[in-house]
Amino acid sequence: MLSDKHQEFYVKFWGTRGSIACAGSDTLRYGGNTACLEVMCADRRLIFDGGTGLRKLGREIAQQGPTEIDLFLTHTHLDHIIGLPFFVPFHIPGLNPRLWAGHLLPDRTLKGTLSEMMQAPLFPVPPETFRAQVEFHDFACGETLYPSPEISLQTAPLNHPNGACGYRINFDGRSICYITDTEHYPEGRDPAVVDLVRDADIMIYDATYTEEEYPRFVGFGHSTWQEAVRVADAANVKTLVLFHHEPTHTDDIMDQIAADVAKVRPGTEVAREGMILRP
Repeated sequence: MLSDKHQEFYVKFWGTRGSIACAGSDTLRYGGNTACLEVMCADRRLIFDGGTGLRKLGREIAQQGPTEIDLFLTHTHLDHIIGLPFFVPFHIPGLNPRLWAGHLLPDRTLKGTLSEMMQAPLFPVPPETFRAQVEFHDFACGETLYPSPEISLQTAPLNHPNGACGYRINFDGRSICYITDTEHYPEGRDPAVVDLVRDADIMIYDATYTEEEYPRFVGFGHSTWQEAVRVADAANVKTLVLFHHEPTHTDDIMDQIAADVAKVRPGTEVAREGMILRP
């Protein structure tokens, strides 16, 4: 039950998997769709990343009727944008969704990058087939964005091939941080990440690998659940959420990771599709 002094503020997970979608009987509990989050700030909807989880979210939004939509990308690797062509609101006349990215300038633009993906021989139809008035916004990672007067989005660069952007959503005196597709440094915590998430109510963090697996994947741009714990502790984060699950990590493996992290940081959540968390 919300107290009278707080407005509704929550994050819902529509896609929790990294790298490639992996539907099957062994990924039912944690989900097989790639990255997509919905953050509701009172009646204002913010979406983060456009992986395969975006398709189902788009269908639900379409059923609810006209709405304002801001969709923020951490980066434009395929697993984070492959759901964009299938996002129903992009195909509804009269809607004016806004699409944002902070990692492409000055060499590329978001519209140009999406157009390159949605063209032959990779895709049969271009973005020009969108019937909604889709706006494309490029910004420089590190800027603070204001989707509305009551909401601020702080941003910071992440350590990932081709660049990526982390987000901190501040609303009604609370905060949710989304830090995915980032690799930790051998010399210690990434100061840009620690500063961005300091004292956050919820931090969603790239925990693709275990520390036993990580040496085989140095340079791939992903982190471990153990590093997630260290970042959360260093930044005094209240609730840590492990995210961007490795495609080969079955539900049983994820259950073991959940048990292991609970021993060192009780209260940590492991992201599951459909999960809703409130700060």
